[in-house]
Amino acid sequence: MTTNQASGEQIAWMSAAELGRRIRRRELSALEVLEATIERIEKRNPSINAFVYKGFEDARKAAAAADETVRSGREVGPLHGVPVAIKDLFDFKPGWPATLGGIRTLANNVLDFHCMFAERIERAGAVLVGKTNSPTMGLRGTCDNYLFGPSRNPFDTSRNTGGSSGGSAAAVADGLVPLAEGTDGGGSIRIPAAWCGVYGYKASFGRVPLTGRPNAFQGITPFIFEGPITRTVEDAAVSLDVLAGPDPRDPFCLLDKPDFAAAPARPIKGWKIAYSADFDVFPVEHAVASTVRGALPAFEEAGASVEEVKVGITRPQHELSDVWTRLMMPLNIGGLESLKAAGVDLMKDHPDDLPPQYRRWIEVGYGLSVTDVWADQIARSEVYDAIESVLDRYQLLVTPTLACMPVKNAGDGNTVGPSEVNGVQVDPLIGWCLTYFINFSGHPAASIPAGQHDGLPVGLQIIGRRGADQDVLAASAAFERVKPWQDMYRICAQRPL
Repeated sequence: MTTNQASGEQIAWMSAAELGRRIRRRELSALEVLEATIERIEKRNPSINAFVYKGFEDARKAAAAADETVRSGREVGPLHGVPVAIKDLFDFKPGWPATLGGIRTLANNVLDFHCMFAERIERAGAVLVGKTNSPTMGLRGTCDNYLFGPSRNPFDTSRNTGGSSGGSAAAVADGLVPLAEGTDGGGSIRIPAAWCGVYGYKASFGRVPLTGRPNAFQGITPFIFEGPITRTVEDAAVSLDVLAGPDPRDPFCLLDKPDFAAAPARPIKGWKIAYSADFDVFPVEHAVASTVRGALPAFEEAGASVEEVKVGITRPQHELSDVWTRLMMPLNIGGLESLKAAGVDLMKDHPDDLPPQYRRWIEVGYGLSVTDVWADQIARSEVYDAIESVLDRYQLLVTPTLACMPVKNAGDGNTVGPSEVNGVQVDPLIGWCLTYFINFSGHPAASIPAGQHDGLPVGLQIIGRRGADQDVLAASAAFERVKPWQDMYRICAQRPL
């Protein structure tokens, strides 16, 4: 098949799994898929600012090699030849720039190693096409920075995509790529998935190894993840088959490797699902709450029962969002200290490259005592225990992904979330995100499109038992069959450029 038979527009909206099947059957070549992808990125990216680095020449070489492998008759995997994006944060491919979220001083910073996502996705034959936008050091639930500016929501370009994997979610929603990397330390896969109407999957802690150095233990306080952002549950499951599995560089990686691609076909008949409208403590906008509640019958139509529960969380949400931000400080300070050792002292010599909110929390972080960290881990443990108590009685817990609808983009490179929801004060960096609790706990979780309000997507969060990634994928796929969301991408496709 040539692009005369499969147009660029058709290629744009194929799933990663379907593109992989067609490339394996030689109905499409990896190179023609890539050229259609490049053409679409060049045409549409200026309106959403999803891609901040285009690695097209490297991608053309990789696509040509992928086609040669297919022609040779060698067996290839489900993502062979499929175009994929990685994120511009702590996400690396040799020779590509790494600005750590649009830090101006690091505009030409190039590193010579792979992150785990890039390493395994390339090993599987996928073609990396570029890097996507994220906020400075990833420390917020929106996507904006001083170097590249905000990513813009494909459903309404005046609004933000959510973050920190905002460019990745926008690229997938707008049909630029079928699969993009997200990383998630407080919801950074699930937050932009919710606002951009795509499927964001955060696996169980340890399912996808973390191999960062010099600190092999950096991903535990809170739990940090790499994972897929896609338009279909199948694509996320296929991606996990590529990304998951042990690695000796990760002391916490899970040693088993289930068959994730088979999980979406599993029925959920007879399952008991718990529902919390607010995790007991979050204010949630009516538009979000009503859309998510209205989506719950899809699980019942698939054969499960849904029961509203109290989770048992007692500390105020603002106290817990501060706990999360303090727990993130060792990772962030470690990054700043590594840069300082390499001759770049951002806090001293380039403070204006960092948002004021970020600088304030770094100063707090440098002042933390062992007693402070111990107290924060106790608060985190209480959240973990509450979630575990629910999942001891139910197979899944579902909540809204976020407390609010997408915010308008600022013009100063420093877009943040709301400071209050329903008249209740929240931290504008992360306090409106019902996602960071699962970074406290390490359970698998996904954000799935629950519906729309005034043409903007609303996300529903599905949380599973520890290690039970297949349950989350099965429930997500059952929901997708009952309440498919592919039609809503017409809003993006028909957007004036």
